[in-house]
Parts: sequence; C-alpha cells; structure tokens
Amino acid sequence: EVKATGICHTDEFTLSGADPEGIFPAILGHEGAGIVVDVGKGVTSVRKGDHVIPLYTPECRQCPSCLSRKTNLCTAIRATQGQGLMPDGTSRFSVNGEKLFHYMGCSTFSNFTVLPEIAVAKVNPDAPFDKICYIGCGVTTGIGAVINTAKVEQGATAVVFGLGGIGLNVIQGLRLAGADMIIGVDLNNDKKAWGEKFGMTHFVNPKEIDGDVVPYLVNMTKRGADQIGGADYTFDCTGSTKVMRQALEASHRGWGKSVIIGVAGAGQEIATRP
Repeated sequence: EVKATGICHTDEFTLSGADPEGIFPAILGHEGAGIVVDVGKGVTSVRKGDHVIPLYTPECRQCPSCLSRKTNLCTAIRATQGQGLMPDGTSRFSVNGEKLFHYMGCSTFSNFTVLPEIAVAKVNPDAPFDKICYIGCGVTTGIGAVINTAKVEQGATAVVFGLGGIGLNVIQGLRLAGADMIIGVDLNNDKKAWGEKFGMTHFVNPKEIDGDVVPYLVNMTKRGADQIGGADYTFDCTGSTKVMRQALEASHRGWGKSVIIGVAGAGQEIATRP
C-alpha cells in the first residue's frame, strides 16, 4: 500500500511523450514509500506490516553487474521492467479489462502496487512516509552519482548543473564526500538558497554573467599553481544535451570526470569539440 509518493521530473518527462522507453497506458510514479499488505510464496526478506521503499533499480547481488564491483545498476529484472511488466511477464494492473503497464517497476501513483521481492527495501517504521518517499530516486540517484559513479575524493572541486531534486542531492553527496568547492549552476535564482542548505559554496546563473558559462566556470576553478582550470567533477542534472556538453567542457583537462544524470529526449544527441 503506497502511503506517500514524490513527483519526479522523469514522471513528467515520460508523460510528455519524449521518453524513448515510455509505454502507455501505464500508472506512473517511482518515488514512494508504504506498507507491505501481503507477500507471495517464498518471500522471506519482508513480511506483512513492514514499512518499505520501492526500488526502480534493485540489487540482486547475483547478476554480472552486481558482482562486477564496477556498478550497482542491477540487470536482474531490467528486461521485463523496461516492457512495463513483472519478472514473470505479466502486469498486475488493469481497468475495465484493459491491461495497464507498470512504470519503472514501481507505479507509485497507485494506492496499491506489486513489486518483486528484490525491489523493496525495508525501512525503520518510525521514519515519516512523506520524507522517505524521496529516497527511492532523488536522494539515492544524486548521492549515488557522487559516491558510487564519480567516486569523489576529499578536497575536490565540482560543478552541478541543475538544482532540482537530483542536483540538490548531488550537492549533498559532494558535501558528504568532502568536496572543497561546490558550484551550483541554475537559471532560477531561487535555487541559490536551497543549494546553500545542502552544502553548495558558489552559485552561478548563466543569464547573469558575461559570455559563455564554460570559460566562466573554468576561470572560477583555477587554484594556486593550477591555472588550467576546470572542475575535477561535473554533474548534469538537467537532461539538456546543450548543458551536458557544457558540463563535459567545464571539467578539468587530463583528469576531469563528467557524470550525466539527466535523461535526454528521444533522438537527442550530445555534440562536443574533440
């Protein structure tokens, strides 16, 4: 039973028709929290009454991806999940006899949903549903990009493009990792205060600077003997291919790493100068 759900930009993105993996008719929603009301045969990790968070990307701990030590992007149920189905190839949703597809394996916009055992994480029953529902996507995606993908080290410089839910949690992850300079980039000045709450040290609105944002950021990140500039790590949290290019080109020559988190629309490609 879903007790609370967040609304992620990815839900809106899929609804718009721009998502290349979007399947309809479907019940959207993938940031949620709720209570287990029943379990199927053989389920042992959770039981009726447990408080849980649904997981778009679970960890089976058995597939090649889980065992690789290179990624935690589990592939155990990815094939059927991408088809809007349960691992057994069926949908548990219908209306007036018409099949509805699952969305990202979660469908948290429904009052009730069905998930594979590996796709739920048991949580403390004292945790408020309206807070922990964001953990399933926004929090783990942002912090995970920093800790698991980029592997940011203490003292690093970083630029975060887009200060929505994902971007703010990237900033939170950078603060946890001990990054020294954390620059947030957004067209909305209202995001500055939010970014600072999560640990941002500098804010840039591209509309309020002279010239292109890339050389501006490169110049900002010059430090001491290193006058090349460029951030050790950059993160795109916008889904804009133009911004993805800016993030790449704002990273440090030689060792800079750019992490793309945003999802681009169908048919869109990144262009950059080699």
